[in-house]
Amino acid sequence: MKPIIDRFGRQLYDLRISVTQNCNLNCIYCHREGEIGSTQQTLSPAEIHKIIQIASEFGIHKVKITGGEPLLRNDILEIVSAISKVKGIEDISLVTNGLLLAEYAKDLKSVGLDRVNISMDTLDPQKFKQITGKDKLDKALEGIESARAVGLNPIKINTVLLKNINEEDVPELLSFSAEKGAILQLIELVSLGCELEKYRQLHTNIDVIEDYLRNLANKIAVRKMHKRRKYFLNNGSEVEIVRPMHNTEFCANCSRIRLTSDGKLKPCLYRCDNLVDIISPLRAGASDKVLKNLFLAAVDLREPFFKK
Repeated sequence: MKPIIDRFGRQLYDLRISVTQNCNLNCIYCHREGEIGSTQQTLSPAEIHKIIQIASEFGIHKVKITGGEPLLRNDILEIVSAISKVKGIEDISLVTNGLLLAEYAKDLKSVGLDRVNISMDTLDPQKFKQITGKDKLDKALEGIESARAVGLNPIKINTVLLKNINEEDVPELLSFSAEKGAILQLIELVSLGCELEKYRQLHTNIDVIEDYLRNLANKIAVRKMHKRRKYFLNNGSEVEIVRPMHNTEFCANCSRIRLTSDGKLKPCLYRCDNLVDIISPLRAGASDKVLKNLFLAAVDLREPFFKK
């Protein structure tokens, strides 16, 4: 089939799948991938394989595995292996806090994982504990080294910018990412999952950070996805800015659809009122035609959250 285009002219090629709501950290800004409520239901590797197989027939060729913390799934290797066997999938990545990555990195690479995004909001142990609720910075750093050692490249370091907490850590994170050969992603805090007062307290103006980067950059590029700006610095750092809040460009160039941990297609991170249940029909023995129509229904519900 030809790649699918939604009603707003946006081509889909990226599926982001949450495989668990469980996590071994308690970050103060966590948005739970836009999932509301809790569930113990999870998808089996075979079910994940089938849903991605359906999606791939519409041109989806990139899969990002998220949580919670996906490495808490004791069958995570089976999940990655199942995804890697889907014809047409060209890129498999995984978002992790890194605490268990030293244990899994080599095996993840061997079953088909291409790369990792590792959450790292600070290199300061005290701030790390403040943000995540755990004194585990050393384990996260160990995870980065393990990913480098087995070639899960390019490593992306995800840093959520938090007002009066880690803004001043950006220079150190720039040096660290350059040293590790990693791409630093500076991410704007979103209001989803945050109480309004906490969001107002923690949200920072990224314009100031971008001005700083612009003065250091020898090259600036713009990615197709979300029109994200990338800054290439003289010290070898590669920095990507992710600013989704009230950003019409971000939404207008979104190429992603999501699958929740309990088996619902989620057209937009910010909305929970337009989910399409695909796992119930799959478990009831629905035909490929029915499953494809459900995928098309979810695509048809996609619309930019922030509009001009």
